[in-house]
Amino acid sequence: MTTAFSQAAFSTGNRVPQLPTMPTGWPIGSYATYEEAQRAVDHLADNDFPVHDVTIVGVEPMLVERVAARLTWGKVLGSGAASGAWFGLFVGLLLGMFTPGAALAPILIGLISGVGFGMVFAAISYAATKGRRDFVSHSQIVATRYDVLAQPRSAEQGRDMLARFAMSSAAR
Repeated sequence: MTTAFSQAAFSTGNRVPQLPTMPTGWPIGSYATYEEAQRAVDHLADNDFPVHDVTIVGVEPMLVERVAARLTWGKVLGSGAASGAWFGLFVGLLLGMFTPGAALAPILIGLISGVGFGMVFAAISYAATKGRRDFVSHSQIVATRYDVLAQPRSAEQGRDMLARFAMSSAAR
């Protein structure tokens, strides 16, 4: 399957692998954060380096789960009611558009039934966990370092450009 975005990537002659594959290329820089690696590749792009030869590789990835809040029955039912209200309002508005006469009744019925169903489904979902997960969290994958790789044909040039970039950044 191709899209307008993938067509632009393929126009350079490089094909992005469709299946998971190991990255190829020579290391031209190593950074402690993804932001630094991104900044390095941006510098290469700004200086007409063939960035289609570049890959950013997160080394030693780990899953980090940051706990955001404790779940209580009140929070569960409140969020179920809120999401149900939005869905019910949406359905009520759709029905109201196609109902002759007063459109307020379908909107109110949709809103009230949405709140009810949202609370019921949220309660069932929360009760099914049996207290094993009484918190909300956000997960992200991070790496201990990020290596910038370039294909051998342009690796030396990229390494030189990033070395000059690091020296000019350190001088600031």
